[in-house]
Amino acid sequence: MPSNDDFKKKARDAFNTLADVSVEAYKLAEEKAKVLAKKAKLNAGIANERATIRRLHVEIGATYYKMFKDAPNEALTQQCKDVTAAYERIACKQKELEDLRNYGSGGEAAHQCQCDDPECNADETAKDACHGEPGCCGDADCCNEDKAD
Repeated sequence: MPSNDDFKKKARDAFNTLADVSVEAYKLAEEKAKVLAKKAKLNAGIANERATIRRLHVEIGATYYKMFKDAPNEALTQQCKDVTAAYERIACKQKELEDLRNYGSGGEAAHQCQCDDPECNADETAKDACHGEPGCCGDADCCNEDKAD
């Protein structure tokens, strides 16, 4: 029959073995946590640098456009024209929004956009106000309705 001392020794050995395994598992988990934290920090740094690059690209493009929109480099002529057209569409839509705000308060009929964007000119509210007036949308169906009556 095993003695009480043998039982204590086996229990102590088992506990020490368990403690050693726990310490090793803790060290391994700690090391993995450090690696994961380092990866997260590096990924965040990369994302921040990419955001900086995007912001700088936008600033460079805006500066280039301001400086050379009237005489761009041949490779960027179309992009400058597209930016100018987009600015024109924005201004037109802002004017139309302003007119729509005034429309409800007894103001004039909504402004009809004069830009070349077919989507912009397709607005039904603006077409109803147009009918061949100055600044007309140019839509044959819209502008000829009045003339047909």
